[in-house]
Amino acid sequence: MSLLWEKSSTWRWIVRNSRASKPFFYTFATVCGVIPGVIGYCVMQMTSSRNEQLESYLRQNARPETRMMGQVNKERLAEFLGEIQRKEDTNDRYVAALRGETLTRKPYVRIQPVTKEMGDVAGAEPVKEIYSGSFRPRA
Repeated sequence: MSLLWEKSSTWRWIVRNSRASKPFFYTFATVCGVIPGVIGYCVMQMTSSRNEQLESYLRQNARPETRMMGQVNKERLAEFLGEIQRKEDTNDRYVAALRGETLTRKPYVRIQPVTKEMGDVAGAEPVKEIYSGSFRPRA
């Protein structure tokens, strides 16, 4: 800001008038907040497409993993919103996330470790191990 103060007489004028007059300050702050908001809103309106044919085409040609992730996200959101509506304590969700655990795979079971399937190098059947977020070599 000192560079603006030293080089720009317009900026010095704005600062002086903002210090001297509250209405000028509020007007300047409003203009600085509203104008970018209006420009952003206009850009979003001009660039968003509500083409029904395009939406149906994209939905028909979606890959299976995309559809699956949409369903999983919908289920997780429904579970989370249900917990909020029932006013359940959800702080353990964040504690579990810090430990590398998840709370949303089995409904109504709170903390669950993340399982990870690992196969041997020789191609033997996969072994399920509990993954706690820290590396532990297998015996």
